[in-house]
Amino acid sequence: MFLPLLFTIFLLSSSSSAHASALDFCVADPSLPDGPAGYSCKKPAKVTVDDFVYHGLGIPGNTSNLIKAAVTVAFAPTFPGVNGLGISIARLDLAVDGVVPLHTHPGGSEILYVLEGTICAGFISSSANTVYFKTLYKGDVMVFPQGLLHFQFNSGKTLAVAIVSFSSPTPGLQITDFALFANNLPSEIVEKVTFLDDAQVKKLKGVLGGTG
Repeated sequence: MFLPLLFTIFLLSSSSSAHASALDFCVADPSLPDGPAGYSCKKPAKVTVDDFVYHGLGIPGNTSNLIKAAVTVAFAPTFPGVNGLGISIARLDLAVDGVVPLHTHPGGSEILYVLEGTICAGFISSSANTVYFKTLYKGDVMVFPQGLLHFQFNSGKTLAVAIVSFSSPTPGLQITDFALFANNLPSEIVEKVTFLDDAQVKKLKGVLGGTG
Protein backbone atom coordinates (compact mmCIF):
# COMPACT_ATOMS: atom_id res chain seq x y z
CA MET A 1 0.00 0.00 0.00
CA PHE A 2 2.82 2.37 0.90
CA LEU A 3 4.77 2.00 -2.37
CA PRO A 4 1.83 2.78 -4.71
CA LEU A 5 0.98 5.82 -2.57
CA LEU A 6 4.59 7.01 -2.64
CA PHE A 7 4.71 6.54 -6.43
CA THR A 8 1.51 8.57 -6.84
CA ILE A 9 2.88 11.41 -4.70
CA PHE A 10 6.11 11.36 -6.74
CA LEU A 11 4.18 11.64 -10.03
CA LEU A 12 2.06 14.51 -8.73
CA SER A 13 5.05 16.42 -7.39
CA SER A 14 6.98 15.86 -10.63
CA SER A 15 4.03 17.07 -12.71
CA SER A 16 3.59 20.11 -10.48
CA SER A 17 7.25 21.12 -10.63
CA ALA A 18 7.38 20.57 -14.42
CA HIS A 19 4.35 22.81 -14.85
CA ALA A 20 5.84 25.44 -12.56
CA SER A 21 9.03 25.58 -14.61
CA ALA A 22 7.24 25.68 -17.98
CA LEU A 23 7.34 28.93 -19.95
CA ASP A 24 4.11 30.68 -20.84
CA PHE A 25 5.54 31.37 -24.30
CA CYS A 26 8.77 31.56 -26.24
CA VAL A 27 8.63 34.62 -28.46
CA ALA A 28 11.10 34.16 -31.30
CA ASP A 29 14.32 36.12 -31.46
CA PRO A 30 14.98 36.06 -35.25
CA SER A 31 18.42 37.60 -34.70
CA LEU A 32 19.56 34.20 -33.40
CA PRO A 33 19.85 31.04 -35.56
CA ASP A 34 16.80 28.83 -36.10
CA GLY A 35 17.15 25.23 -34.94
CA PRO A 36 15.12 21.99 -34.88
CA ALA A 37 13.23 23.21 -31.81
CA GLY A 38 12.57 26.65 -33.31
CA TYR A 39 14.07 30.04 -32.58
CA SER A 40 15.62 30.92 -29.24
CA CYS A 41 13.36 32.83 -26.87
CA LYS A 42 13.45 36.58 -26.65
CA LYS A 43 14.19 37.81 -23.14
CA PRO A 44 10.84 38.31 -21.34
CA ALA A 45 11.70 41.92 -20.54
CA LYS A 46 11.87 42.64 -24.28
CA VAL A 47 8.55 40.96 -25.16
CA THR A 48 5.70 43.30 -26.10
CA VAL A 49 2.08 42.81 -27.13
CA ASP A 50 3.11 43.50 -30.73
CA ASP A 51 4.96 40.16 -30.75
CA PHE A 52 1.54 38.47 -30.53
CA VAL A 53 -0.18 40.55 -33.23
CA TYR A 54 0.22 40.36 -37.03
CA HIS A 55 -1.33 42.93 -39.38
CA GLY A 56 -0.46 41.65 -42.86
CA LEU A 57 -3.27 39.21 -43.68
CA GLY A 58 -5.74 41.94 -44.61
CA ILE A 59 -3.53 43.18 -47.43
CA PRO A 60 -3.90 41.52 -50.87
CA GLY A 61 -0.72 39.86 -52.11
CA ASN A 62 0.98 40.73 -55.38
CA THR A 63 -0.08 38.12 -57.96
CA SER A 64 1.74 39.70 -60.93
CA ASN A 65 4.25 36.87 -61.19
CA LEU A 66 4.83 33.64 -63.09
CA ILE A 67 2.32 31.57 -61.10
CA LYS A 68 -0.17 34.43 -60.58
CA ALA A 69 -0.26 33.63 -56.88
CA ALA A 70 0.85 35.27 -53.65
CA VAL A 71 1.28 33.81 -50.19
CA THR A 72 1.56 36.22 -47.26
CA VAL A 73 2.96 34.24 -44.34
CA ALA A 74 2.75 34.87 -40.61
CA PHE A 75 5.44 32.42 -39.54
CA ALA A 76 7.80 32.72 -36.59
CA PRO A 77 10.31 35.08 -38.31
CA THR A 78 7.59 37.68 -39.00
CA PHE A 79 5.11 36.71 -36.25
CA PRO A 80 7.40 35.94 -33.29
CA GLY A 81 4.57 35.08 -30.89
CA VAL A 82 3.78 31.77 -32.65
CA ASN A 83 7.27 30.41 -31.99
CA GLY A 84 7.04 27.16 -30.03
CA LEU A 85 3.23 27.04 -30.15
CA GLY A 86 2.89 24.60 -33.06
CA ILE A 87 0.74 26.96 -35.15
CA SER A 88 1.02 29.59 -37.88
CA ILE A 89 -1.16 31.23 -40.50
CA ALA A 90 -0.96 32.68 -44.02
CA ARG A 91 -3.05 34.35 -46.71
CA LEU A 92 -3.29 32.92 -50.23
CA ASP A 93 -4.24 35.12 -53.19
CA LEU A 94 -4.84 33.47 -56.56
CA ALA A 95 -5.51 35.60 -59.61
CA VAL A 96 -7.50 34.11 -62.48
CA ASP A 97 -5.43 31.13 -63.71
CA GLY A 98 -3.24 31.43 -60.63
CA VAL A 99 -1.66 28.24 -59.32
CA VAL A 100 0.37 27.00 -56.38
CA PRO A 101 2.24 24.09 -58.05
CA LEU A 102 2.81 20.71 -56.44
CA HIS A 103 4.67 21.29 -53.18
CA THR A 104 5.18 19.94 -49.69
CA HIS A 105 5.46 21.31 -46.17
CA PRO A 106 7.83 18.90 -44.41
CA GLY A 107 7.27 20.53 -41.03
CA GLY A 108 3.50 20.66 -40.66
CA SER A 109 -0.01 19.82 -41.81
CA GLU A 110 -2.10 22.49 -43.53
CA ILE A 111 -5.74 23.52 -43.46
CA LEU A 112 -7.21 25.88 -46.08
CA TYR A 113 -10.35 27.99 -45.70
CA VAL A 114 -11.75 29.68 -48.82
CA LEU A 115 -12.78 33.31 -48.28
CA GLU A 116 -13.53 34.28 -51.89
CA GLY A 117 -13.72 32.63 -55.30
CA THR A 118 -13.24 29.04 -56.36
CA ILE A 119 -10.17 26.90 -55.73
CA CYS A 120 -9.40 23.39 -56.94
CA ALA A 121 -7.13 21.74 -54.40
CA GLY A 122 -5.78 18.28 -53.76
CA PHE A 123 -3.03 16.06 -52.39
CA ILE A 124 -1.38 12.74 -53.25
CA SER A 125 -0.91 9.92 -50.76
CA SER A 126 2.60 8.53 -50.35
CA SER A 127 1.55 4.88 -50.01
CA ALA A 128 -0.54 4.28 -53.13
CA ASN A 129 -0.21 7.63 -54.97
CA THR A 130 -3.95 8.09 -54.57
CA VAL A 131 -5.09 11.57 -55.54
CA TYR A 132 -7.66 13.38 -53.39
CA PHE A 133 -8.89 16.60 -55.01
CA LYS A 134 -11.97 18.79 -54.83
CA THR A 135 -13.32 22.09 -56.13
CA LEU A 136 -13.75 24.35 -53.12
CA TYR A 137 -16.09 27.31 -52.80
CA LYS A 138 -16.50 30.19 -50.34
CA GLY A 139 -16.74 28.78 -46.83
CA ASP A 140 -15.22 25.39 -47.71
CA VAL A 141 -12.29 23.94 -45.77
CA MET A 142 -9.74 21.29 -46.81
CA VAL A 143 -6.87 19.70 -44.91
CA PHE A 144 -3.50 18.57 -46.33
CA PRO A 145 -1.52 16.03 -44.28
CA GLN A 146 2.06 16.85 -43.35
CA GLY A 147 4.73 16.15 -45.96
CA LEU A 148 2.39 15.08 -48.79
CA LEU A 149 2.53 16.64 -52.25
CA HIS A 150 -0.42 18.99 -52.76
CA PHE A 151 -1.60 21.86 -54.97
CA GLN A 152 -4.13 24.65 -55.30
CA PHE A 153 -5.26 26.63 -58.33
CA ASN A 154 -7.94 29.17 -59.18
CA SER A 155 -10.63 27.26 -61.07
CA GLY A 156 -13.02 30.21 -61.34
CA LYS A 157 -13.32 33.47 -63.22
CA THR A 158 -12.58 35.86 -60.35
CA LEU A 159 -9.86 36.40 -57.77
CA ALA A 160 -9.69 33.63 -55.15
CA VAL A 161 -8.58 34.26 -51.57
CA ALA A 162 -8.00 31.77 -48.77
CA ILE A 163 -6.65 31.69 -45.24
CA VAL A 164 -4.21 28.86 -44.60
CA SER A 165 -3.09 27.62 -41.20
CA PHE A 166 -0.34 25.17 -40.27
CA SER A 167 0.48 22.89 -37.35
CA SER A 168 3.92 24.44 -37.09
CA PRO A 169 5.33 27.97 -36.69
CA THR A 170 7.81 27.14 -39.49
CA PRO A 171 6.23 24.45 -41.72
CA GLY A 172 8.81 24.75 -44.49
CA LEU A 173 8.14 24.68 -48.22
CA GLN A 174 9.51 22.81 -51.23
CA ILE A 175 7.90 23.37 -54.64
CA THR A 176 8.55 20.40 -56.90
CA ASP A 177 8.93 22.38 -60.14
CA PHE A 178 11.42 24.80 -58.62
CA ALA A 179 13.34 21.98 -56.94
CA LEU A 180 13.81 20.29 -60.32
CA PHE A 181 14.16 23.19 -62.75
CA ALA A 182 15.22 26.33 -60.85
CA ASN A 183 18.71 25.18 -59.88
CA ASN A 184 21.98 24.11 -61.51
CA LEU A 185 21.33 20.35 -61.52
CA PRO A 186 22.64 19.20 -64.94
CA SER A 187 19.88 18.72 -67.51
CA GLU A 188 20.95 15.16 -68.28
CA ILE A 189 20.39 14.20 -64.64
CA VAL A 190 16.98 15.88 -64.57
CA GLU A 191 16.07 14.04 -67.78
CA LYS A 192 17.21 10.75 -66.27
CA VAL A 193 15.16 11.06 -63.09
CA THR A 194 12.03 12.60 -64.64
CA PHE A 195 11.83 10.78 -68.02
CA LEU A 196 11.49 14.18 -69.74
CA ASP A 197 13.33 14.88 -72.98
CA ASP A 198 16.09 17.45 -73.34
CA ALA A 199 13.90 20.08 -75.02
CA GLN A 200 11.31 19.96 -72.23
CA VAL A 201 13.92 20.21 -69.48
CA LYS A 202 15.74 23.10 -71.16
CA LYS A 203 12.42 24.92 -71.65
CA LEU A 204 11.43 24.52 -68.01
CA LYS A 205 14.87 25.56 -66.79
CA GLY A 206 14.60 28.64 -68.99
CA VAL A 207 11.17 29.55 -67.61
CA LEU A 208 12.09 28.98 -63.96
CA GLY A 209 15.62 30.38 -64.07
CA GLY A 210 17.65 27.20 -63.80
CA THR A 211 20.99 26.47 -65.42
CA GLY A 212 22.87 23.38 -66.53
